[in-house]
Amino acid sequence: MPKAAVLNSNWATFLRRSGPLGRSLPRAGWLREPLLHFVVLGGLLFGADHFIASRTGDPRVIVVGSEVDAQAQQLFRASRNREPSAEELAALRRVWLDNEVLYREGLALQVDRGDEAIRERVIFKALSVIDANVKLPPFDDALLRIWFDSHRAKYDEPARFSFQEAVLADDTSEAGVRAFVQLLNSGLPGDARAGLRVFKDRPQANLVQSYGAEFVQALGTAPVGEWRAQPTRDGWRAIRLDALAAPKPARFEPLRGVVLQDWTDATLAAQRSAAVQVLARKYTVVSAAASP
Repeated sequence: MPKAAVLNSNWATFLRRSGPLGRSLPRAGWLREPLLHFVVLGGLLFGADHFIASRTGDPRVIVVGSEVDAQAQQLFRASRNREPSAEELAALRRVWLDNEVLYREGLALQVDRGDEAIRERVIFKALSVIDANVKLPPFDDALLRIWFDSHRAKYDEPARFSFQEAVLADDTSEAGVRAFVQLLNSGLPGDARAGLRVFKDRPQANLVQSYGAEFVQALGTAPVGEWRAQPTRDGWRAIRLDALAAPKPARFEPLRGVVLQDWTDATLAAQRSAAVQVLARKYTVVSAAASP
């Protein structure tokens, strides 16, 4: 399989694992995800070939312009259905900058010869030069166990919540929602006066991202089957906890192969990142992007 197809497949896997419909990674885990680096989204990573070709000026100066942020935000919204945070936007700028360094190094190495200088092909050829010097260090199960223990959030089964949320259309005040909750607990159907949403087995990290830590803490102490008035980021809601599955710690032995692959990916990605950082020292990076 061509390297471009492999990396695009990896990006799709990354989105399935970290997107809103999959098992969410904590924000810090998202930023450390190895697959975030050295990927090209369908041949477009914050800039098309005609845009790159139109640049003029000092080849040792890289300008991170506002168009980088605009395209990064567009791609992020399309994949995660929300705006990126300042931290996430900074990580996406880093991806763009790494690829821009690889692109310019590829041109300097003349790896575009015999090609039409398509951006992603030049990047992959430059990355292949780096890959030739990337090697795994010696490892054993003791090292893999240390990795496993330090990345438990990735392997442990999180607490999962099943609940219902009723949103009043006419009165979202605390008093109005509390009065509605009394009617619900007396037998009124949940969708009688409100828009009803039902959530099944939502992982804790996903709820923290969507609703906030205080909401999840309150939901975790709520009695099962009872409607309660709870504040959310979007106002007061009627919430009923239907089921709560406790977190389950993972065991190393059944996951050893997965852990080995994850450690391998992360170790090689770290070495590639370090190599690109060394190359980046040749360049002056000028930020002309607007503040997020």
